[in-house]
Amino acid sequence: MKASLFKKIHTKVIHLTKATCTLEATGVGYEEMAIVDGKAAQVVKIAGKQVTLQVFEGTEGIRTDAEVVFLGTAPTLKVSEELGGRFFDAYGDPIDGKYAPAGKAVETGGPALNPVRRKQPFDMIKTGIAGIDLNNTLVAGQKIPFFADSDQPYNAVIALVALRANADRIILGGIGLSNDDYLYFRSLFANTDRPEKIIGFINTTESPAVERLLIPDMALAAAEYFAIEKNEKVLVLLTDMTLYCDALSIVSNRMDQIPSKDSMPGSLYSDLAKIYEKSLQLPSGGSITIISVTTISEGDITHAIPDNTGYITEGQLFLRRDTEIGKVIIDPFRSLSRLKQLVIGKKTREDHPQVMNAAIRLYADAANAKTKLENGFDLSDYDKRTLAFAKQYAQKLLAIDVNIDITRMLDISWGLFRKHFQPEELGIREKYIEAYWEKATEPEGEDDVLTDENVMLADTSFKQRNKIAPKWQ
Repeated sequence: MKASLFKKIHTKVIHLTKATCTLEATGVGYEEMAIVDGKAAQVVKIAGKQVTLQVFEGTEGIRTDAEVVFLGTAPTLKVSEELGGRFFDAYGDPIDGKYAPAGKAVETGGPALNPVRRKQPFDMIKTGIAGIDLNNTLVAGQKIPFFADSDQPYNAVIALVALRANADRIILGGIGLSNDDYLYFRSLFANTDRPEKIIGFINTTESPAVERLLIPDMALAAAEYFAIEKNEKVLVLLTDMTLYCDALSIVSNRMDQIPSKDSMPGSLYSDLAKIYEKSLQLPSGGSITIISVTTISEGDITHAIPDNTGYITEGQLFLRRDTEIGKVIIDPFRSLSRLKQLVIGKKTREDHPQVMNAAIRLYADAANAKTKLENGFDLSDYDKRTLAFAKQYAQKLLAIDVNIDITRMLDISWGLFRKHFQPEELGIREKYIEAYWEKATEPEGEDDVLTDENVMLADTSFKQRNKIAPKWQ
C-alpha cells in the first residue's frame, strides 16, 4: 500500500500508544486509510480536529515528527472474476505469487444490503454431514457459527463443509491462521475439481494481529460482488472469530476505552452484527451464507464472544468428541439451526421432521440411560436398546466423516428404528410408519445390542474411556 502523490503530508503526531497515534487533521473520514511513517493505518476515532489512527504493524519506531498521509478512501478491493482461485492478504494484495487481479475497486466494510431488496431464505445448503443436513439443516442466506474448543479440528470440519456444499463460490476468511492451517487450506482447495470457485483472504500468526480486523470485510466485499452482481450462491467461511474479537480488544484497550465483560470492547455486539448481517438471500437466487468458527474455552458459552454471537446468528453448531465411537460429532443437544423449518419436509422428504425429532428423543433417552448406568442403577430392556441405538446413530450419522445425501440419512434412520424399536415407541405419525417401516433395512455393521455382560464391561471401563482423548478420524 503506497501513498499517492500530491497528498497533504502531516508531520505533527501529538500522542502515541503501542497501536495508535493521534494528530490534528481536517477533511478526514472514519475508517479512511493512511500511511504513517511507511506503515498502513486506519482512522478509528475523530474528535473535532483530533484524528486517531490504528497502526496495523504497531507504532514502534514512529516518532512525533513522522510523516502521515491520508489516502482519501476506506480499504478497497478490486473485484472481478480474476479473484477466483486466488489467495490474498488483509489488504487484498496477492500472497500466492501471482499477478494482482484487475477489476472494479469497491470499498470494504460498507452497510449491509437494504432488507427491502432481500427475500426470506428458501434454498437448502447440502453438506453431506448428517449432524447438519438431518438435524440442523442449513439454508442459503443463513448466518451460523461453529462453537468448538481450541483443541478440536474445527478448520478440518469447515473445510469438509466447503468441499461438500452446493455453493457456486466459497470465500475463506482466515483470521490468525497458523502457517500449517493456511497451507492445509491452500493445498486442499487447489486439488478440488473447481479450484477457481474458491477465494481466500488470509491473516496468519506471523502478520500483525490488528490486521485481522480487515479480513471479514475483505471476504464479504468479494461475496457481495459475486452474490449481487453475478447472482451466485456464495458460502463465506470465517475462522477464527475469537481471534478477530481479541484484535478488537487490543485496539480498544490501547485507546484507553473502558472494557466491558471479559475485557471485550463495549461495541462488541455492533462489531459482530456488522459482519453477520451481511448474510442475505436475493429474489434472483444469489445469496451469502456465513459459517464461522468461534473457539471457546472448555465449552463456556457464557463468555462475551459466544454470548453476543448467539444473539446475532441464527443458531449454532457444537463440535464434540464422542468417547463411545472415538470421533468428532455435531452435538445434537447443543446445536440448533433456527431456519431449518423453512426447508425440512419441503425441500427434503416429507418424513424428515418426524424422523429428526424421533431420533433426537431416542438419543436423549440413551443419555439418561447412560446416567443410570454410571450411578449403578439397573437398566431396563428399553434402556439397553436406546444405548445400542445411540452408538450406531453416532457412528453412522452424527460422525463428521460420514458423507451421504439426505435421503440416505433418512433411510439409515428408519433402519436403526426398525432394528432397535417397535413402531409404537417412535412417536412418529402412522402415515409415515406405513410408508417407510416395511421398506427399512437394517444398516450394515456389527450388532451393538447391549447384553448384561457388556453392560457390566461398559460400567467398569467408563472412567478409563473418558480419560482418553481419541484423535479425530
